[in-house]
Amino acid sequence: MEFVVDRDPLIDAVNWVARSLSARPVISALLGIKIEVGTEITLSGTNHETSTTAVLTADITKKGTVLVKGQLLAEIVRALPSQPIKFSYDESNSSESRVIVTAGSARFVLPTIESFEYPTLPTLPSTTGTILGDDFAKAVAQVAVAAGRDDSIPQNTGVNITINKTHISFAATDRYRLAVKNLEWNPNNTDIETSVLVRARTLQDAAKVITAGSSLTLALPAPESKESMIGFVSNNKTMVSRTMGDKFPSFNHLIPTEFKAEAIIDVGLLLDAVRRIALVADKTQPIIFTFSEGGLKLEAGGAQDAQASEALEMDYTGEEMRTGYNPSYLIDGLQAISGTFVHFGLTAYNKLAVLTGKTEATGDRDTSYMYLLNPMRL
Repeated sequence: MEFVVDRDPLIDAVNWVARSLSARPVISALLGIKIEVGTEITLSGTNHETSTTAVLTADITKKGTVLVKGQLLAEIVRALPSQPIKFSYDESNSSESRVIVTAGSARFVLPTIESFEYPTLPTLPSTTGTILGDDFAKAVAQVAVAAGRDDSIPQNTGVNITINKTHISFAATDRYRLAVKNLEWNPNNTDIETSVLVRARTLQDAAKVITAGSSLTLALPAPESKESMIGFVSNNKTMVSRTMGDKFPSFNHLIPTEFKAEAIIDVGLLLDAVRRIALVADKTQPIIFTFSEGGLKLEAGGAQDAQASEALEMDYTGEEMRTGYNPSYLIDGLQAISGTFVHFGLTAYNKLAVLTGKTEATGDRDTSYMYLLNPMRL
């Protein structure tokens, strides 16, 4: 095996593949990045749950396949000087083969890993369709903030992807908030209807492969199939991951269609105010919101502790309402909102608030993204 490859594409490919490596795998082979040299270079890695591959063009002298420690390789290629990098396979040592990596005068010798235990990587499911990469990355960022972190409730750590013909939706909840994003996409079969639950961190990793203006191929098994894999392909990079067997809770009935009170507030001003007021708010205490036609009042802090309050202008219709929200959860939702203004849809002080974005205060709500937030007890 021998080839010369440009440094920057190699760094990008190695960093991508290294994402799927486990720090403490059950077998040593899973520490490795597999380098397969044929008419092009294919790098691959896996942790049994998720597999990643990247394809590179290079000046190839000899074909071959080796397995080397992935994290070490990633650190080395990032540290090499900005020059073409040469890989060669040294079999002169009968007891141990090695890979020699050179760039300029820098030279590294890496031992290989026995590859007989290296698993066969899962195949990509049948292609379902394509979506603009920017749209996918934005949807994942908006929705994943609401996914749970508690692995004891697995279904809450995932993002539910639902495909309904030419529409695709992403949803996540940790029981305290719910984020939903709806958008159009280009399916291969315009009659397809299916749903799958995917780990939020898997989608976040998949979103990192996307470059501005590129498209993403989403590969899902057929609805009647018993396969449990999902695949993502973009820019000569592929990720295949197991889906979650858990069922995502139904949520459409939770989204109110009518409100008893509505508030329209400048997102930037509200974010700044919430961050300031949160400085005196205990993690177990809410920021108190008092909505009225006279404006919005924010308060936090206890009688014996530091206190803070602030007033903001807003457009408001409805009866006066006093409620409270977890500041961290509220900040997550406001940061995910698209638009200059946020619309609060309220039905009662103790029920879910529906946050949506607005480009103009008097314009329509952008209901393609909704962030539902449960109030805290006052």
